Amino acid sequence: MSKRILVIDDEYPLRRVIQLALKMTVGWEVLTAGSGEEAIQKAETERLDAIILDVTIPEMDGSATLAHLRANKFTQYIPIILLTAKVQVIEQKYFANLGVAAAIVKPFDPATLANQIAKALNWDISTTVDSKIED
Repeated sequence: MSKRILVIDDEYPLRRVIQLALKMTVGWEVLTAGSGEEAIQKAETERLDAIILDVTIPEMDGSATLAHLRANKFTQYIPIILLTAKVQVIEQKYFANLGVAAAIVKPFDPATLANQIAKALNWDISTTVDSKIED
């Protein structure tokens, strides 16, 4: 079954790379948002399997967006993976304390992104990958 992912990042080219990588490698549907406000609105109205959230988006940053998503009864249980350039151990512990599933470090390899997401969320993508190869 195909997954629906919301990618929140203020950089359009990065959103597009993620969208294309996940669509082409495993066939997931990827919705995008360029701001925290737009993301919250989409997360409330769309059925989502996961959210990929950039930590450093302007205005409502990743931490504020995460807090809003966790406080909202419609979005509080959606697994969230942070997208960050910050890789220090103290920051990794901080992210873990936020209740996120994982943190993916930028820059990332688009070819392995679906595997990173699936591993973080305990999703089996082997059948998805097999069906994409047969297409």
